[in-house]
Amino acid sequence: MTTLEPPRPFASNGRGPNSRIGVVLSHGFTGSPRSLQNWADYLAGAGFAVRLPLLPGHGTTWQELAKTPWERWYGAVEQAYDELACERSTVFAAGLSMGGALALRLAAYRPVAGVVAVNPGLTFANPVARFAGVLKYIIRSTPAIANDISKPGQDEQAYARTPVAAVHQLSRLFADTTASLPRVNAPALIFRSTVDHVVPESSTALIRRQIGSRRLTVVELGNSYHVATMDNDAEEIFDHSARFILENAGERNATNV
Repeated sequence: MTTLEPPRPFASNGRGPNSRIGVVLSHGFTGSPRSLQNWADYLAGAGFAVRLPLLPGHGTTWQELAKTPWERWYGAVEQAYDELACERSTVFAAGLSMGGALALRLAAYRPVAGVVAVNPGLTFANPVARFAGVLKYIIRSTPAIANDISKPGQDEQAYARTPVAAVHQLSRLFADTTASLPRVNAPALIFRSTVDHVVPESSTALIRRQIGSRRLTVVELGNSYHVATMDNDAEEIFDHSARFILENAGERNATNV
């Protein structure tokens, strides 16, 4: 049995002419950088400067996540952006699931050059989640929905339990990001799996309705489940996102300040 290394952040300063371009990547709720490591490696290999933080409360225990407010998740992404923006005029935001929501929120409040989100979450599949603010006092955790991956042998290193208190924080992040969508004017590329057992289609529909950007592209993934960055369509995501970044690298949007 192979033992995976503990989850850890990833950073690359890039190389060659593409090192002037930064990319902030964000993993999903209860997950870890493992779910985006291959994507980060691909972008770093293309010469981009990449930051993939380990979000607070993740990579430790679900009990630690239960004590972590959503503002700290966003703060880690914002800090990674600010670090890149200090030396690079062009920075993109990207993420998976909840990480997609964080990327969209970042685009609402920072002048990112573009957003790439894979199965971004802004709504819940389970309607009970809306009551997490009350249920957290009754139920501490529930079984996690992890490794929603069609390709065999993959492990995103997510928690086995989901703290209900953290679901409440997630709902607050979703509400805040949804309200911020009209502020997102940067080009946006959304990848959406046709079969996703975690995030409902209503999340993408919400983005279509409310995002401020006039340049929104949604790409369907027919051979992957939720964690598509580790699934059969991963190479398409990596290649398409790299081309999107290069195509929009010269169009820094200065209106989202």
